[in-house]
Amino acid sequence: MRLRRAGRVHDPPGALPTVTRWHQRERARAILQKEAGYIIKPHGDRLRVALAFPNTYFVGMSNLGFQTIYRLLNAEDDVVCERVFLPPKQELAELMTAKAPLVTLESQTPVGEFDVLAFSVSFEWDYVNVLTLLRLAGVPCYAAERDTRHPLVVVGGAVTFVNPEPLAPFADVLAVGEGEALIGPFVRRCRTETGRDAVLRGLAQERGFYVPAFYEATYGPTGPIEGFRPVDGHADVPLPVRKAAVRTTDALDPPVTSIFTPETEFGSRFLIEVVRGCANLCRFCWAGYNYLPVRAFPTERILDLAEAARRYAKRVGLVSIALCDHPDIERILARLLEMGYGISPASLRLDDLTPTIVHLLRASGERSLTIAPETGSDRLRRVVNKTVTNDEILDRAELIFSSGLENLKLYFMIGLPTETDEDLVAIRDLTLALRERMVAHAKSRGQIGRIVGSVNPLIPKPGTAYQWLPMEDPATTERKIKRLRHLMADIDNVYFNIKSERHSYYQALLSLGDRRVAPAIEAAERNGQNWRAAVAEVGLDADAYIFRDRSQDRTLPWDIIDGGMKSSFFRSEFDKALKEEWTLPPKRQQDNARLLPVIQ
Repeated sequence: MRLRRAGRVHDPPGALPTVTRWHQRERARAILQKEAGYIIKPHGDRLRVALAFPNTYFVGMSNLGFQTIYRLLNAEDDVVCERVFLPPKQELAELMTAKAPLVTLESQTPVGEFDVLAFSVSFEWDYVNVLTLLRLAGVPCYAAERDTRHPLVVVGGAVTFVNPEPLAPFADVLAVGEGEALIGPFVRRCRTETGRDAVLRGLAQERGFYVPAFYEATYGPTGPIEGFRPVDGHADVPLPVRKAAVRTTDALDPPVTSIFTPETEFGSRFLIEVVRGCANLCRFCWAGYNYLPVRAFPTERILDLAEAARRYAKRVGLVSIALCDHPDIERILARLLEMGYGISPASLRLDDLTPTIVHLLRASGERSLTIAPETGSDRLRRVVNKTVTNDEILDRAELIFSSGLENLKLYFMIGLPTETDEDLVAIRDLTLALRERMVAHAKSRGQIGRIVGSVNPLIPKPGTAYQWLPMEDPATTERKIKRLRHLMADIDNVYFNIKSERHSYYQALLSLGDRRVAPAIEAAERNGQNWRAAVAEVGLDADAYIFRDRSQDRTLPWDIIDGGMKSSFFRSEFDKALKEEWTLPPKRQQDNARLLPVIQ
């Protein structure tokens, strides 16, 4: 491969402390012994990619995107891809103390010796773990401090096409978009270009690759970003960078669990993505906007892959934002049931829930379903464009509980635009009405199930209709949390988990920030994730990112990425929210024709 570096960062493996080297090798072997489906390739002349998930093995191996990138990279003959994860706490401390380099799982090779160190990042809270893994690999955290001795650091995953800017100073290149559309161009450029600089220049010309060092932000006198521009010598780079996406899934294998191990969050469950995208366009939902258009994976391929995985798994997890948008979903469920699978769907959209679907899920052994009313009032649901009413929710609840399903998990939000105390009371009232139906059907069985509610403060997300909104004042949110806890107290068989606004504050900073947030991430990684101290250390005004109205800003930090949706559309949706108007989804058969331009 032409990306080979002139030197090595680390001493050869034999120079590692004996205890640390032995411990890492033995732990890797123990993990591999429990796995089925991992890939071992000789390194030779291949492009060597260390694929990192910035969290533990237990979490990372449950991530479908991570497993998909591993499979796609290893499908390339001239590429060898090996995995690396954040070590468990005790091992992490030992590695830090011994100053021993992190090694990959498959061959126990030091990560710093690979040509590419690629991160798959799905959650803002894992940003600090990206830096921890870089330090363990002996790679400078900031891209500006690296040279040809170091691996090319690539950062991809869902967060990169929502708002990549807080991570931009740490990445040589950000892979923006869907992995199936990114792997081919990335490998081709690494194969054909000579040297690190040439590879970066080549990638910058490919759709979906953002090289932060080729761009700079300009700022107004009061602080907000005014715009982006190419730096000297890179006038030819695209601005903005267009997200990469697959046009159609007709000939595409769905992302699936390709490595099976009991040592994961989902155990021996076979995960498979059934349909990508959601046409409902809830105004707070970044995933709904960013994964358009709706694309169903081929039915026969879904079933073939499930059949092949049956020897490893007893349950199948169906991954989707809108499962019932697959035109063959009832046939898929029926066939999975025939295979003997227990079936666990993701959160179900109530407006598409049918008696057949519910009965098939119950017949598979499922005892619980997850739904997302988001709020308890029809009025506030119109504000957020959740196109379902309380009457419809209760009607579907009757169907769910009468079919023998016992438990219901509910997702709610607080801090939504125009929210009042009446909306909080409505959450309680809706939950009580759902409980009445649960109890009524439980009497004949002699066993009452549970209703579990999860409540999160709204964090206005980039690339949504609420991207200009400030987050609600913490004191107001805290009052609402206390009020809701009081309303939900002492209701039998109902359990609510309400996330603290303090947790949401720093998540919002990472979600809404720009490159100037990066030093706070680096400080938080050094100090054990004391975010208050990290923000103070670097002199960052976090409130200016979190509580400032951005509606008059000329440019938003995430405008460096063209996600396919126009700002005028988002502004129109925000205006309709304040008028409490729905934008009803078009007929399903029209979705692709209407939304296809967003990925062209």
